Amino acid sequence: MTSFKEKKILITGSAQGLGRLLAEEAAKKGAKELILLDLNTKCLEETKESLKGFSCLVKTYPCDLSKREQTYEIANEILNESGGVDILILNAGMVQGKKILDTNDDLIEKTFLVNAISNFWLTKVFLPKMMEKNEGHIVSISSISAFATTTKLCDYAASKSASFSFNETLRLELADQKSNIKTSVICPYYMNTGMFKGVKPKFSFILDFLKPEEVCKKIIHTIEKNKEILITPKFCLTIFISRLFPPFVGDWLHRFMGINKGMDDFVGRKKIE
Repeated sequence: MTSFKEKKILITGSAQGLGRLLAEEAAKKGAKELILLDLNTKCLEETKESLKGFSCLVKTYPCDLSKREQTYEIANEILNESGGVDILILNAGMVQGKKILDTNDDLIEKTFLVNAISNFWLTKVFLPKMMEKNEGHIVSISSISAFATTTKLCDYAASKSASFSFNETLRLELADQKSNIKTSVICPYYMNTGMFKGVKPKFSFILDFLKPEEVCKKIIHTIEKNKEILITPKFCLTIFISRLFPPFVGDWLHRFMGINKGMDDFVGRKKIE
């Protein structure tokens, strides 16, 4: 099992939403030190304020994970100050919500940098110390869209597929080295965090927005039990069944469920300048 008690835990994208909930839950579990990264400095301080009632040390670092030099600089600063981390939760994410021909080129690159490529950078900084101790846990927050995407979600889904593959490859490499370091990849459906504000499920009684508090608890449980993957809700496992049939079958289900229209009124969170 992986215990949060007396552990040093780094969480990216921890200023709000799922990241903040994970920080609060880790604090409840007795974390020794919480290291929180996010671009939104205002909300990052609000997260720190929400953790005042806990005994753990909380450190915040404003960081733009789309910038390689800045990410490496801050990560190495954390490494030198804290001597490494025990649990690395790669939670940061962003989405454009536009059709392929309407996507902004700079934002396509930024989406991949934040959602996937920064995972490489942070792991390259913190994994060596974990390997010295032969213990640790690396968690990638991917998405159901890594397996089944929809219109206006191309850059996000493709980057989350990359995030999933990153975690899977990392797991295999560690296994080949007979390492005790654990990995988990988390693949949730849409969550009611504001990131996908405006998205409307057609059959909400079958597949509705997930409550982030419930997803958070499932993630914590997944980490504690050293489970390699969490797909939630379980209804989404039907994706793999549909993949056994010709594409037109899955496409029909896609349209029938209204998934192809779900992003039509997408608003998302207010962008951080």
